[in-house]
Amino acid sequence: MHMSKIIQNRPAINIKTLSAIQSEVKSINRIALSVDCVIFGFDDNKLKVLLIRSDLKKFQGRWSLLGDLVDPKEELDAAANRILKQRTGLDDVYLEQVKTFGCLNRHPAGRVVTVAYYSLINIQHHKLKILDNELHWHDVHDIAELAFDHKKILDSSYEQLQRRVQEHPLAFSLLPKKFSLRELQNVYEAILDTKWTGVISGRNFLRWISWSTSMRWNRMCHTARANSTHSITVNTNGRRRNGWESIFN
Repeated sequence: MHMSKIIQNRPAINIKTLSAIQSEVKSINRIALSVDCVIFGFDDNKLKVLLIRSDLKKFQGRWSLLGDLVDPKEELDAAANRILKQRTGLDDVYLEQVKTFGCLNRHPAGRVVTVAYYSLINIQHHKLKILDNELHWHDVHDIAELAFDHKKILDSSYEQLQRRVQEHPLAFSLLPKKFSLRELQNVYEAILDTKWTGVISGRNFLRWISWSTSMRWNRMCHTARANSTHSITVNTNGRRRNGWESIFN
């Protein structure tokens, strides 16, 4: 059969115009978009998360994450920072996107798809400026239930934090400029929910952190070679330091 005849016999593809899509969004796809912030905090050798009392009657008395709807003209990152500032007064916290949650019945108001963000801070360095709706810190391991699907969001964010802290030196940002090996170990034990026990626990932890850092260093070198970079340096306090120094000093 001739190729032109095969093409002619194909069913026509229904290509939507921009106006048709706009009409569909307004009349059919009435889906709201929200942002939920999972703020992890380290304090007193414990990993905590910032929660607030839900103001919805259905979840009366339950704790929830910090969240709100996204304005149609608002960027997602801007919405996350706005929500954090409105709820806590904090405006100097780095937020990283985790994933999107969109189960059909996750919100009693209708179809609401939410994008989760998380952060890790030292609680002593970031004092809350707003305490409405009983806003305060909770031990991560004491939380059994939350409003909406926020427990699922919290668990996913916690899993990502545990992965990230093993891939990047995030834990060092929670410590003072000078710290002991024991202090560093306390941070990792709190985040990873593990213990390096026994008489040689410190030695075991040092072996692990050295291996973990070595793996990070190898990835940095691999990336540098891929980008045709001959050296990896970090500029700190006006002094250029290599990647290894930047992690441990």
